[in-house]
Amino acid sequence: MVTEQAIWDALRKVEDPEVHRSIVDLGMVKRVDVKEDHVMVEVLLTVSGCPLRNKIDQDVRAALASVPGVGSYDVILSTMSDEERRQFAAKVRTGQADPLQIAGQPEVPPLLRPDTKTVFIAVASGKGGVGKSTVTANLAVALSRLGYRVGVIDADIYGFSIPSIFQLGDRKPALVDNLLMPVQQDGVKIMSMGFFVPDNSPVVWRGPMLGKMLRNFFAEAYWGELDVMLLDLPPGTGDVALDVHTLLPKSKEVIVTTPQANAAEVAARAGTMAIKTNHEILGVIENMSYFEINGEKHYIFGKGGGERLARELRTDLLGEIPLGVATASGSGIFPSGSPQAWIFQSIAETIAKKAGLPAISWNKA
Repeated sequence: MVTEQAIWDALRKVEDPEVHRSIVDLGMVKRVDVKEDHVMVEVLLTVSGCPLRNKIDQDVRAALASVPGVGSYDVILSTMSDEERRQFAAKVRTGQADPLQIAGQPEVPPLLRPDTKTVFIAVASGKGGVGKSTVTANLAVALSRLGYRVGVIDADIYGFSIPSIFQLGDRKPALVDNLLMPVQQDGVKIMSMGFFVPDNSPVVWRGPMLGKMLRNFFAEAYWGELDVMLLDLPPGTGDVALDVHTLLPKSKEVIVTTPQANAAEVAARAGTMAIKTNHEILGVIENMSYFEINGEKHYIFGKGGGERLARELRTDLLGEIPLGVATASGSGIFPSGSPQAWIFQSIAETIAKKAGLPAISWNKA
């Protein structure tokens, strides 16, 4: 005979895909009814258009099917009331606030606390057009494929492109009682200014507003536990780059360039800024290095810019990314098994070791 307790125990193993905590502990299971071998479960979603509703529905159904004696079941997905959302947000925040908050001072976001275990890696370039955002996105996916918990902040406030590279379409962060849930794609949690700008409108802001938005990405979003956070910086050495260096004094840095001499020369300025602010440079990634056809490499944009930049900055050349179309659908993420994905995985492994990320038993993509 099926017991109600057995159903609750099974549902406790189901996690919310965004928060990665039990739906039972988060109060998302509103009721469980058991009549002989038939079970009815009602699960509360934070918003009616929850993009992960199918995932939650599938996981709940799989959990019910695993309970011995269950012959049939119904799963009802409802939407939380305002009060239920407040309770959900309070449970999500449990253990996240800084207990050392000083009276009269703003609360320190968990990611920015001195004892955070998250490794921050800023991805910088000297100029635009070198594919820095594409490198950031693919590096994030490569780290996720290795098994790391990865977040990306699109800090290029004026030239945000991370949402389009991941092909997120109209997806937006869910807002639960003033708590933003980063959009998840390819195992990566993502926040970008692009989520909040209607119709691709230009952003006309000055330095202080840029810094405020960057801080909001840390303070008002629920990131959970992350191993690594990548920050896609705007090109150059402007306000946002300065804010990142000030806000994240322990941030490490990766410099992106292309093979051209002038691109490497300009990128050296971003590297020099990192050095002067005592940020460790993990290495240089050369993007658009060559085009390969029939086993022959064609160096369309010249050769050696990445090597020269790495020597000048006294760091390593982490890898050379060949030109190529990621997918026919327009996504900027190279599919697992492609030549570019193999190179990004090698780069990710090197960065993980140099950045001191925890060792993981890696599976080749």
